[in-house]
Amino acid sequence: MHVTPDTLVDEVEIQVEPGKIREFVRATGVTDPVHTDVSAARSAGFDTLLATATHVVVAGHRRDQQAFVRRLGLDIRRVVVGSVSWSFERPLVAGDQLVARRTVVEDRTKEGRGGAMNRLVTLETEFVSPDGTVVARQRDVLVERGRP
Repeated sequence: MHVTPDTLVDEVEIQVEPGKIREFVRATGVTDPVHTDVSAARSAGFDTLLATATHVVVAGHRRDQQAFVRRLGLDIRRVVVGSVSWSFERPLVAGDQLVARRTVVEDRTKEGRGGAMNRLVTLETEFVSPDGTVVARQRDVLVERGRP
């Protein structure tokens, strides 16, 4: 089964919360006070706390992962993450309300080691503000390993 490009996989709403920013700071070891001190953030030109670069992964916590796997027709036992990348149009800050829309960019097969055919599904999530502006993108490549 292959999914056509531009197919909407899922859509979730996220809010960039100060408490969640602090959790990411602890988890990633970030030391810049713009993430934990509003005064430091304001001194750096932001209205409030700045989110860490990986904050958008919060969208994954809001998704129905089983439905997503079924929708793409993947065998989760054979799926690995090939790559993840992010790009930002502007920094995310506490209070941002975003809709994360994930779509299929490409769904193809490629011969792997030993002749097994691997399925590569490239997904893109656009993080959109209430005014319709895309503020960030996440691109994932999932690899469903072929059977030898």
